Amino acid sequence: MPKPVERLTQAEIAILDASERLPASDAKHAAYAQLRQNGLPTRRVEAWHYTDLRSAMKHFPGFPQTHPKPVETKPRVDQFIPAVRIAFVDGKCAGFAALPAGVSVAGTGLPHVLRNESDAIGMLNALTGLQGVVLEIAGGVQAGAIELCHEITGESAVALRHAISVGTGASAVLIERHAGTDGIASHSNTITALDVGDDARLVWLIAQEEGGDAIHLSQLNVTLGARTNLTILVLNAGGGLVRREINIAAKGEGSEISIRGVNLIGGKSHVDVTTALVHEAPGATANEIFRNVVTDEGRGVFQGQIKVAQAAQKTDAKMACNTLLLSDSAEFFAKPELEIFADDVACGHGATVTDIVDEHLFYLRARGIPQKPARAMLVQAFVEEVFDDLEDEAMKDALNLRIEAWLVRHG
Repeated sequence: MPKPVERLTQAEIAILDASERLPASDAKHAAYAQLRQNGLPTRRVEAWHYTDLRSAMKHFPGFPQTHPKPVETKPRVDQFIPAVRIAFVDGKCAGFAALPAGVSVAGTGLPHVLRNESDAIGMLNALTGLQGVVLEIAGGVQAGAIELCHEITGESAVALRHAISVGTGASAVLIERHAGTDGIASHSNTITALDVGDDARLVWLIAQEEGGDAIHLSQLNVTLGARTNLTILVLNAGGGLVRREINIAAKGEGSEISIRGVNLIGGKSHVDVTTALVHEAPGATANEIFRNVVTDEGRGVFQGQIKVAQAAQKTDAKMACNTLLLSDSAEFFAKPELEIFADDVACGHGATVTDIVDEHLFYLRARGIPQKPARAMLVQAFVEEVFDDLEDEAMKDALNLRIEAWLVRHG
C-alpha cells in the first residue's frame, strides 16, 4: 500500500475539482479516492519509474467550453489515408459519413474498470471522461478503412472511452489519429477496448501528432480470439508528454501479432511507450519492433513485457527496441522483460542505443553528399525500414511522408 500523499499538487486538485462536475459512478468514486489518497504516480511506482507523471503534469486545464453551435463535421486535419472518418473535435463527436454495410456506431457504452493500482491513465479517464463510441464490425464483413480522428483546438482537457469489436472472420483497417497545434497546453486521455474475434484480420494504426505543449495519455486494451491476424502500427511524432500503453491478451490459439512502431522525439518532449503482451493459448507468433530517434533535449522510454502462460506452448515471440541518439542532451531508457512459464517456446528480446555509424556517413560523404543531408538520409532509412514491408502502399507513403516532415523540422 503506497504511503498517502501529504499534500496534493495544483494539477491533482484541479483534476478532482473538474471531476465533481461529472455524474457520479462507482468507477469515478474509486478513482477519486485513489487520486486523493495516492496522488499521481511518481518514480516510486515501478510502472512509471521513467515517467514521473506527478512532477511532469504541472497543471490540468478545464473542460472545453460548450460550443454555441454544433461543431463542424469536418476537422481541420487532413485524412491519413482514404477512409470513413468518425471525428471528435474537443471531445465531442462531430459526425461521420455513411458507414460500410455491417458496421455500426452507437454512443459510449464501455464499462470502466481500473486495470490495477498503477493504472493512472484509467484513473484519470474515470475522473474526466464521459464521451466515446461503440463501434461494431459484424462477422465476415470486409469493412475497409475507418479513421477515428481526435482533434483538440484549445487549451482544454478531453477524455474519451471507446469500445470496438471485430467479428469472426471480419477484416478492417482502423486508424486512431490524434492531432493538435503547437502552443496549446491541452490534455488528452483516450482508452480503447478492442475485441478481435476468431479468424479476423485487423490493422490498427496509431498516429499521434499533437502539439509540443500537449499532454497525451492513451491506452489500447486488446483481446484476441483464435487464429487472428493483428498488426499494430505506431507513429509518435508530437506531444510534449506522451504515455502510450498497449496491452494485448492473446486468448485464442494460433494468433499472429505484429507490432511496429516509430517514436520521433525532439525539443523537450518526453515519449513513453509501454507494452504488455500476454500469451494465454498455444501456437501464437508475435514480433514487436520499435525504432526511436531522439534529438535536442528529448527523452524516450520503451517498456515492453512478454508473458507466456504455462498453457501457451509453441509460442514464438520476439521484441526489439533500437534507438538513435542524435544529441548529447538526448536520453532513452529501454526496459524489455520476459516472463515465461511454458517450456516449449522461442522467445527473445534485444535493445540497442547508438549514434549514426561513422562508416555509413563516410560512404555517403565520399559520393559527394553534404554531411547534413547524408545524416538525414541515414536517419530516415533507419526508421522507415519498420514500415517497408507493408502491403498497403498508401498507408506506407502516408507514414513515410510524416516521418520525412518531422526530420525536416528537427534536422
